[in-house]
Amino acid sequence: MPSDNIKSYLHLHLIVFIWGFTAILGELITLDALPLVWYRMLLAVFFIMIFILGTQKRVSLPPKTLLYFLFLGLIIALHWLTFFKAIKVSNVSVTLACLSTGAFFTSFLEPLFFKRRIIGYEVLFGLLVVCGLYIIFNFEGNYVSGIILALTSAFLSALFSVLNGKLAQKYDSTVISFYELLGGVLFFSVFLAFSGGFSSSFFTLSMSDLIYLLVLSSVCTAYAFIASVKVMKYISPYTVMLTINLEPVYGIILALIIFEEKEKMSTPFYFGALLILITVLLNGVVKFYLSKRKNKSNPIEL
Repeated sequence: MPSDNIKSYLHLHLIVFIWGFTAILGELITLDALPLVWYRMLLAVFFIMIFILGTQKRVSLPPKTLLYFLFLGLIIALHWLTFFKAIKVSNVSVTLACLSTGAFFTSFLEPLFFKRRIIGYEVLFGLLVVCGLYIIFNFEGNYVSGIILALTSAFLSALFSVLNGKLAQKYDSTVISFYELLGGVLFFSVFLAFSGGFSSSFFTLSMSDLIYLLVLSSVCTAYAFIASVKVMKYISPYTVMLTINLEPVYGIILALIIFEEKEKMSTPFYFGALLILITVLLNGVVKFYLSKRKNKSNPIEL
């Protein structure tokens, strides 16, 4: 990693650690998943808006593009909803282990949206992930609903990444994030308004929940996003990919330290989770070396 900036690399580890801490906050906050996500997105929109005003970024987008990003906000909102709901009905370890499957949902969604062929080694790695999930399902039967919710969250995360990637390169990432979070807030607000969810109890927060929500929305959402965009300018995509895959590791270790007995799982669970994580890492390594070989065999003519 000689070309990577060490300071930026350490900063990236801090950001990934913060992302891992998101699941811990989801467990600590006593709110149900829906109000939790609504408050998170609303406050994050506020913090990002302050950043946009401070940096005087242009926020205008073509109407169709604006509607597209608002719709993607619904997808990311549903991703967070199922993510935090999975934590509430199971625990942090189960949720993060299953969330690691997002890379493989992406492997099968990309051919659909970008019209490329399905790659053989991705199918093989996908089967290994299924084996890891089978082990977790088989030995952690008490957490079936949490596992299903976490897998749904992983799928929605992959869908969001694929759809977002089609236009993300053309526009400022901070502005995109602002509109996507705003879209999530708007869609959930409409749902809550028509379902009678906006009650006096909805707006009654304990001091601890308010503090955790402020940390979640500012540090874990607004700051982590903006900082990650900046850091990725100085670090190779390969290093970024490997480091981000440490998120579930950080999260599970933190959960074991903070919640102790509640997060202790059976030995087969950790074997299944490790199988999933190693497969995700191998997938990234293979992709990196194949792309490197392709670039060597097809040099760009100057």
